[in-house]
Amino acid sequence: MDPISYTERRSKIEDYFDRTAVQAWARLTSDAPVGRIRATVRAGRDRMRATLLGWLPADMTGMRLLDAGCGTGALAVEAARRGAQVLAIDLSPTLVDLARDRQPAELTSEHSVGRIDFRSGDMLDPGLGHFDHVVAMDSLIHYDEADMVRALAAWAPRGTLTGSRM
Repeated sequence: MDPISYTERRSKIEDYFDRTAVQAWARLTSDAPVGRIRATVRAGRDRMRATLLGWLPADMTGMRLLDAGCGTGALAVEAARRGAQVLAIDLSPTLVDLARDRQPAELTSEHSVGRIDFRSGDMLDPGLGHFDHVVAMDSLIHYDEADMVRALAAWAPRGTLTGSRM
């Protein structure tokens, strides 16, 4: 059997996150009480995000960051609080809408140094431009190895890669 192409896989991932898993992700990434197993997953994701943020500069003023596969936007928010201009993109329009809804008011103020541009679309779109940093938290794990390598190759000339289980 031939491996599923990036485009075909991307469509399946979008369907899964936009329709099947959106409620679970909304709850998992909120402050709502969850069961023991989901609490463990939540804590692990919090640690992973903290690790990724630890690899980035504390002051990101004037820097551009691509949050590839931004989900509900938690990493994008923290990068913007550091002063980054964040382009946060995800395949799921529903998760992107949730991320926009959760964006803190301080980041939408005209006086905010950091900003977030939430978009639904393809994280590999060359039209997104160049970045000082590209962060991919659990974004590439949904693809086969060849597509992961192609994604990294597409990002490499466009910014410094930072990722966990990219």
